[in-house]
Amino acid sequence: MYERILIPLDGSKTGESALTHVKKLLSKLSPKVKTEITLLQVISSLSYPIVAGEFSAAVPYTEKEIEITTKRAMNYLNKVGKFLRDEGFIVTTEVRIGDAYEEIIKAADEIKADLIAMSTHGRSGLSRWAFGSITEKVLRHGGDIPILAVRPSRD
Repeated sequence: MYERILIPLDGSKTGESALTHVKKLLSKLSPKVKTEITLLQVISSLSYPIVAGEFSAAVPYTEKEIEITTKRAMNYLNKVGKFLRDEGFIVTTEVRIGDAYEEIIKAADEIKADLIAMSTHGRSGLSRWAFGSITEKVLRHGGDIPILAVRPSRD
């Protein structure tokens, strides 16, 4: 049924919520089908703020800082991917730079994903308006690819 799944991760435990659900879903729906799972992390911010008194400025990362950030993201994805590899799934990892929802949609199209499985941080009201919702944007602009949106557990 699902042969290629894209799972965007942001580095948070909440973001990893989708992993458990995908594993359960695949083990029950299609245990004999070899599923390829692509773990994706998008680096959206290429600058950091510097505040001095009342003034602030965005300082762009150097090439070295971008390289370090990309390497950290890849190490994180490989570590998380072990959870799925140990269950027999084929896992690839990818780090991209750009607008998160756009890169998620591009990656899904490029790998010809059957499903995008992603977690939502469960923000509502003002915080959702202020920060936006990557999941909501993917739902709105993701085309015909089914999307599994997983809410964080309320432990």
